Amino acid sequence: MSVEKRALSGPVVCVVGARPNYMKMAPIVRAFSSHRQPLPFLLVHTGQHYDHAMNAKLFADLDLPRPSINLEVGSASHAVQTAEIMKRFEPVLDAHHARAVLVVGDVNSTIACALVATKKNVPVIHVEAGLRSRDRAMPEEINRILTDQMADLLYTTERSAAENLASEGIAPERIAFVGNVMIDSLRANLAKAVPVATTLAAAGFTDGVPGGKGRYGVVTLHRPSNVDDPEILADLVGTLVEASRRLPLLFPIHPRTRAKLEELGLLDTLCAAAIFLLPPQGYLEMLGLMAGAAVVLTDSGGIQEETTALGVACLTLRENTERPITVEQGSNLLVGRDRQTILGALYASLANGGKSGRVPELWDGQAAERIADHLARWLSAREVGVAQ
Repeated sequence: MSVEKRALSGPVVCVVGARPNYMKMAPIVRAFSSHRQPLPFLLVHTGQHYDHAMNAKLFADLDLPRPSINLEVGSASHAVQTAEIMKRFEPVLDAHHARAVLVVGDVNSTIACALVATKKNVPVIHVEAGLRSRDRAMPEEINRILTDQMADLLYTTERSAAENLASEGIAPERIAFVGNVMIDSLRANLAKAVPVATTLAAAGFTDGVPGGKGRYGVVTLHRPSNVDDPEILADLVGTLVEASRRLPLLFPIHPRTRAKLEELGLLDTLCAAAIFLLPPQGYLEMLGLMAGAAVVLTDSGGIQEETTALGVACLTLRENTERPITVEQGSNLLVGRDRQTILGALYASLANGGKSGRVPELWDGQAAERIADHLARWLSAREVGVAQ
């Protein structure tokens, strides 16, 4: 099919691959459907995260339509997984004559599908562009940088992202500041958040559980830099045990993290403290846990944003963040991995109510509508030029 016919007839292929992508894509596809000029789309799941039961629950929680196509790639090394996604995604573009490919975030699915689209001269739209941690040891940082270089249209969540992109030679006309679609999902679903008591009861905890807003903390750990090094993980476990003497902690454990804890014999250490180990949680359950917490200790990027939107104190167990606005304006503090630094920040937060900050510009629940409106105009203008 010619470029002209493909541009004027095909869907926008929207790619998800990992859990954070779902929260970002759900409001986008809803906005595409409800726009005054509806944008036809094809939702493709690469299968990068492949827990089918959890995926089904997350899609239902977020009112995200089931993907039309699942590539079922599964887990592998970064190189193998990226290559396999590319191999399986290319026939999808050929079969459906994509009008454009829209990718979100910074996972392997993002860069793999962007690269295939670029090689086939299909426009790439990157949502959540321009975020930088300055840490190239993080695979996500490489994915972010390279995806942004390939993208024809880059939607940003904070104004500083445009400065990052300009410093990398990306023309300003390719960039649009629209706000944060992750916060669209949060605002749309906050009223449906599952109460913490319900989540704890479902996990079998009925006696001695913390109750009431602000009477517990939440922990998430999954980054390789924190969980793959036995010494670092053991020290973080010791920090959590000590922290739990002042504040009960609810810890939904990522499967990789659980495997590492079991391998090192650290699960029993956590269970002996005032730490409630939970299985991976659905979106509405996690939203309820975070909304009621006194503080969240995490190495997740998305949770830094969600806690800022909720006004809940967040201690990020990393040396850097690709989301600096959550520190500069929001409720986030970078505390690294040093035990005394973490505990000092935790105790100070408990004493003074924690850092609340403010909600950043355009984190208002309307980012997806701005994307749909801008993209509809951008595609129409582009296709007029193609047709001529």
